[in-house]
Amino acid sequence: MRLPDGVAGPSADDFGLDAFLAQAETHLSHVPPGPNAPLANPRGDHDLDPEGFAVAPAAPHRHAAVLVPVMEREDGATLLFTKRAAHLRDHSGQVAFPGGKVDPEDTTPIDTALREAREEIGLERGVRPLGYLDPYLSATGFLVVPVVGLVARDAALRPNPAEVASCFEVPLAFLMDPARHLVRSGEWRGRTRYYYAIPFAEHLIWGVTAGIVHNLYERLYA
Repeated sequence: MRLPDGVAGPSADDFGLDAFLAQAETHLSHVPPGPNAPLANPRGDHDLDPEGFAVAPAAPHRHAAVLVPVMEREDGATLLFTKRAAHLRDHSGQVAFPGGKVDPEDTTPIDTALREAREEIGLERGVRPLGYLDPYLSATGFLVVPVVGLVARDAALRPNPAEVASCFEVPLAFLMDPARHLVRSGEWRGRTRYYYAIPFAEHLIWGVTAGIVHNLYERLYA
């Protein structure tokens, strides 16, 4: 995926923390999506089917939320990702943001995202919620609300080995280059599935997680 001729992409200066926060304040939603509003036309990997045959999973959808953790670093902001433990039944070994299903006691998606971050990577405090991206519907019927949050520099991370094998960071400048947002396909449940994929070093960010990264680019820099 490339920018149209004559359209400039973001420069390196756009990824300093102050510039990113200004973009987030302007372009992220500051109101959590309602329980029914995203269901009419939810975005997801089904949007990528070039023939338009892919169908979004039918409602009712299961609700989930993830934290998109923005880390302040000397040479520019980064996003924090987890690599799921290899022994997990679902999505083992995949790259993900901290997150999971909404629990009955969670009042807002922020509650879910912060609770899951605490359980998965030991992030107890020091997260400043910045706003919401668009809900993303997974192929398995989860409607995921991404919560973008700024993580304090001194926040301690303690990955829970029961859920997370490791954590790693990717420079925001790398992730916000749309030329790195590849579209790949594979057979899944007897049909061809299309999805975003962003290779980085030995990691492959793909599926819902890469779709959320692409939405962050669309909201803040496109």
